[in-house]
Amino acid sequence: MLNPQWLRSFATLARAGSFTGTADALGLTQAAVSQHIRHLEDALGPLLIRRPRALELTPAGKALLEYCGDMELANERLRARLTEDGETGVVGLITPGSIGLFLYPRLLDLQAKMPGLIIRHRFAPDAEVLEGVLQNRFDVGLVSLKPDDPRLTASPFSEEALELVYPAGEKVRTWEDLERLGFVDHPDGKAMAMRLLSRHFPGNPGVQTLPCRGFSNQVSLMLEPVARGFGFTVIPRYARQAFAQKAAIKVMNCEMPVIDTLWLIHRSEWQLPPRVTRVVDYLRRQVKGG
Repeated sequence: MLNPQWLRSFATLARAGSFTGTADALGLTQAAVSQHIRHLEDALGPLLIRRPRALELTPAGKALLEYCGDMELANERLRARLTEDGETGVVGLITPGSIGLFLYPRLLDLQAKMPGLIIRHRFAPDAEVLEGVLQNRFDVGLVSLKPDDPRLTASPFSEEALELVYPAGEKVRTWEDLERLGFVDHPDGKAMAMRLLSRHFPGNPGVQTLPCRGFSNQVSLMLEPVARGFGFTVIPRYARQAFAQKAAIKVMNCEMPVIDTLWLIHRSEWQLPPRVTRVVDYLRRQVKGG
């Protein structure tokens, strides 16, 4: 990597046209400026043609001057990013599918109001969320289990209940009703169903004994077979709230709900940039109001 001070001397020399003017502009001696140029020429070859009353750049010198300009623009972008007002830049967020269905349209609403923001969102399970934040591929993430990794800061973000959802034309009161309907599975379906059904049907023979009526790994489509009358499923509340065909489904009244806390995580070694803090604050308000 080329020494920034050498580059500063060269760019100033190219503009000033003399070693004396360059030394005065930078508060250096002419010998120091000459030494900087010599170091650059040792690394890159001849950069200047020295004439009695002027300096002329060689092709390599012109290329280096263009590089100096690129570096200055990069420095300006860095300074702007570090002193940003929270209204511009990329914000990376990675979340489980259910809460993501609730948040993503609201993120787009925010981007429409603040065109300088660029929202980058990914749906992922907890393990991928942790990895994405730890490897700095995303600024913040949401997980359902609080991590104990000291590299991560975790704070409560929202609560989400599990819901038993069944076709609107059916009735669910007994285990026999569930056996008649059958279960529509998804990647976390059996685990979620086991937790919820154990509270409402103590001593039940287990969700694995229920007939399986289908499977989908697309969170936005999990309720489609339920709406068509194929069976019931157990999903997080935000996924149900995002489903468009609300009239085609019903939710079982849960007197003993299973409620999970969703945790907001980010790297603990540094503060979140203002743009990310602004988005997180906005999403907290949306969740509270939703």
